[in-house]
Amino acid sequence: MPAGRSFNMSEVREGYIPFKGYKTYYRIVGHNEKGHLPLLVLNGGPGMSHDYMTTLDALADCGREVIYYDQIGCGRSAVPEGTFHYNAQLFVDELVVVRKALGLEHFHLLGQSWGTILMLLYLLQEKPEGIASIVVSSGLPSTKLWVKEVGKLKSFMPKEMQEALDEADRTGNYDTPEAKAAADEFYRRHVCSLPEYPDFVMKSFAEPGPAYVEMQGVSEFVFTGNLLSYDVEDQLKDVKQPALVISGEFDECTPLVAKTFYDKLANAEGWLLIENGTHLCNVEFPEIYNKAVEEFIERHE
Repeated sequence: MPAGRSFNMSEVREGYIPFKGYKTYYRIVGHNEKGHLPLLVLNGGPGMSHDYMTTLDALADCGREVIYYDQIGCGRSAVPEGTFHYNAQLFVDELVVVRKALGLEHFHLLGQSWGTILMLLYLLQEKPEGIASIVVSSGLPSTKLWVKEVGKLKSFMPKEMQEALDEADRTGNYDTPEAKAAADEFYRRHVCSLPEYPDFVMKSFAEPGPAYVEMQGVSEFVFTGNLLSYDVEDQLKDVKQPALVISGEFDECTPLVAKTFYDKLANAEGWLLIENGTHLCNVEFPEIYNKAVEEFIERHE
């Protein structure tokens, strides 16, 4: 399984899909060869572009389409002005529109981080047919569990960094040198451990959209947005698609969070815990990540 993106750039197609009077950008890499189904990727955020997930472009070399889109309000998609509001239902509705516009009748679905929330709500609410398999990558089954586990990770940091983050959470000021240093250390430990972020990752982090603050809050440590009540743990048994769970050893999606998916999804076939990986284990260990995804989805074609 290739780690990089060795496909012919002529095989990349881009375009826009109308959605609620705006436009949603999509990008398709590769072509489906006989016996292969496309993979639709739902990236994290909310409010981040798809770019950091393009390590999956390599799967196009295996003879399948890999499809991404920038969710409304970020990246190359429209960023509505005025009193436009973001919530999970908006993005479920957008996914329904994207699928129909691209004519995706039978395909695989991969969600990463917030993208797993989107994927699970889509599966549980819409009960769609034609989803051959799902990949749950560094996801969360409930906000309550996620916040509890992130709090544990924060408690392992140096005391002065914990205090800086607690103070930032209390005041809402995350721009102090102490809070920035503490947040950077948390990200290094649990979000992406690379000494320098690749350009395609920086592209996702550089210009976050407004959905993050409205739906999650102002930091990774405190949920104050409208995802606060999210909880599908007891409904995971109703997700019937074959599933692969992926997470990193030091991921903010801790092993307890990932194991919850493995234990409670009706047809979880495996759990890949990537040694030394963090939340962006697809970026840190693309060969391991891509090999696991490709081998899993090939079994369900």
